[in-house]
This record gives sequence, C-alpha cells and structure tokens, in this order.
Amino acid sequence: MSQNHPVRAAVFSAGSWGTAVAKILGDAGTSVVMHARRDEIADGINNRHRNVGYFPDMELPAALTATTDPAAALDGADFLVLSIPAQSLRANLAAWAPHIGPGTVIVSLMKGIEQTSHLRASQVITEVAGVRADRVAVLSGPNLAREIMEGQPAAATIACPDEDAARRFQHACHTPYFRPYTSTDVTGCELGGAVKNVIALAVGIASGMGLGNNATAMLITRGLAETTRLGIAMGAHPATLAGLAGLGDLVATCSSPLSRNRTFGTHLGKGLSVQEATAATQQTTEGVKSAEAILALAHAHDVEMPITSVVSALLHDKVTLNQAAAALMQRPPKPER
Repeated sequence: MSQNHPVRAAVFSAGSWGTAVAKILGDAGTSVVMHARRDEIADGINNRHRNVGYFPDMELPAALTATTDPAAALDGADFLVLSIPAQSLRANLAAWAPHIGPGTVIVSLMKGIEQTSHLRASQVITEVAGVRADRVAVLSGPNLAREIMEGQPAAATIACPDEDAARRFQHACHTPYFRPYTSTDVTGCELGGAVKNVIALAVGIASGMGLGNNATAMLITRGLAETTRLGIAMGAHPATLAGLAGLGDLVATCSSPLSRNRTFGTHLGKGLSVQEATAATQQTTEGVKSAEAILALAHAHDVEMPITSVVSALLHDKVTLNQAAAALMQRPPKPER
C-alpha cells in the first residue's frame, strides 16, 4: 500500500482471539477497527483502550478503535479478519457480506468444521460471500490469546492460494513478538486447527481422570497421526501438519491450561456432563461442536480416526469415561506406520 493508503483491517468480532489479533495488527502499524456486538465492549475499547469483556486488565494499542456498525467497520478495509464461532459463521457472514469491498481479502481465524455441511471455514466463506478462493486466507498456529496479549513470542502460518495476498497480510501482522510464515496449503492449516481441538479434549479428559504424562504424549502423537491421515486424504501437504498449524498448534492446545478445549476435556474427565462442562468453561469450545463433523469427513474419505471417534462418542453419551479409555487401549496392535 502507498503512504496515502495505510493498510486497514476490520476485525470481526471482539472475542478473546479476535482481540489478540487486533492487538497484533495494531502493534504492526496496521489501522484496525474492531466490530463489537455490544456497546459496552466498543465503548471500553474506544475510551479505555481495553476489552472489558475479555481482557479488562490488558491495554490495547491506542490507535485501535471499535464500532457496533459492521458497515462502518468494513468501510475501506483491505482485510476482513473473521474470529467468530465456526457454527455461526454462515448466518453472520450472510449479513455482513454486502458491506465487503471488492478487493478485501478475508482472513479466517476459525478452527472448526461446520456441523451441517462438513465444510471448512474457508469453504463457507467463498460460498456465502461469493468470493474466489484466492481472496480467502487462513491464519493458524500455536497462539494462546492471553500470551499474545502479554506480548510473549509466538508464530503462525498464513495460508492462501494467492501467495501475494498471504505476504501482504504477513506484513500487516508482523511484530517483534509475532512471526507469521506463509503457505498455500489452506486445507492443511484448517484441518490442523480443527482436529487439534478434538485431540485437546481427549488430553483434557485423560488429565481429569488422573492419567499421567505418558498418556498425554501418546494422545498428542497418535492425534497428530490421525490428523495427518485425514489431511493427506483431503489434499493437504504432510509438512503442513508437521508445522506450526499442525504439530505446533496441537502441542500448545493440548499442553496449556489456557486452552479452552483442554479445560473442557478436564471437566469431562472429572465426571462433569457436557452441559456442566459447557457452563464451567463459559467460552465457545470448537472441538465439542466440530467432533462429529470431523468424524463424518473421516468416514467420507475412509480414514481411521480412533481418538476422534471415541471423543465424539463420549460427547454424545454413547460411552462412559472408562469405556472410552478402554476403547483406545484395547485396539488391536499394529505397526506404527
């Protein structure tokens, strides 16, 4: 962009991850407008430089502003950054699509699979917004929102069929503490981000049951194996699943108490019901919503995903905790590859 046209990003909406990415963009020198659903959130960002709903103790860049008007947020935006629950993407984007400019690149931060269609977020975006695939990018990696807000070092992958668009967004969000890489493997990035949430549920369940680090390492490793099998079957590159958007995101989400999917799983492992765990976690847990859709993709591509299968069964009360553990440990022995 020229000096007369500073890069502008619209971030929809003002949840925890959307706020963290808005901070990254602002710290990188990008002009950022956040779309908030509630007046008090927008007012807190504009007047106090804080998101009072998610990070009341963390200061945001002074140049970052917010509005509840989607048209105003999108006016002149070079990038539309979408950070909303995957299951509400279709309905929300249909309302926002008329305000998206013809040259705006849409960047998905979502890590889920649509339950009804089994589509990835980028596919829903192209369908609903009526844009070409090369106008849709995905940002994914080991990025825990609170650590980002604290300015701790992190990295991510930006995937887009248009390499130039990926590089432009890379420049718009590159800071001393956030290092973005580029890729053209949108499928791999999205599957890595979606499946790791289900594996994190499994790791949380194991932790809640009092199982040890060996079980955690086993679930992470075998979880990566089944993620890679599905990815390859759907056209992803194996290196993507071994990179930031695959292994990196998997390790962070499975290992950190800041992970809402691991936390949700821990509640289940301690004996809470899905409803009780939902109330205790309080935030959207994409793995719970996407597990069945991911399993449907596995069946459609004839891919075996035992961890995902057991987690899905547990979420739908088809097995008990002890039965779930036994189902994984009593599978027939076979070569690792």
